[in-house]
Amino acid sequence: MLARIERSMDILAKALLVIGCIALALMMFHVTADVTMRYVFNRPIIGTPETVAYYYMVFAVFLPLAFVERRGEHIRVDLFTQMMPQRVQLLLYLLACTLGLIFFGMLGYQSYLDALRATTRGETIMSNFLFYIWPARWALPIGFGGIVLALIVNMIRALRLGRAL
Repeated sequence: MLARIERSMDILAKALLVIGCIALALMMFHVTADVTMRYVFNRPIIGTPETVAYYYMVFAVFLPLAFVERRGEHIRVDLFTQMMPQRVQLLLYLLACTLGLIFFGMLGYQSYLDALRATTRGETIMSNFLFYIWPARWALPIGFGGIVLALIVNMIRALRLGRAL
């Protein structure tokens, strides 16, 4: 059962990572095309800065959070904890995960409320054209929800193994 949950979480984390990578690739192509159009034909692509800032970057930053957590690749400072007994390391790891759950849970809840409000209002930004930003607001609660699930799965795995991950 636990192996199935871990596999499901890994699939979800990889799916979010793939979407983030696609956003990164699209951003690269979009900016390259804009620079080319601007300097070769003197016709920049309208809306490039808005699309990059409000869509590509948001998806590229927030969606892969669950993948990074599942792999245990967030920045850690364990200079002193690595010298402690394994039991203490596990307790400190579980404490850090619990704090992460609270932190990312609060961020996820607030960003969900913000995304809901933005969707209801059809949120736009001031630009030379009508530019909707409400769809990108959903990347935050999805990303934070993903990392919360990843933290829970990692905590269960650490408890099962009896050591910090």
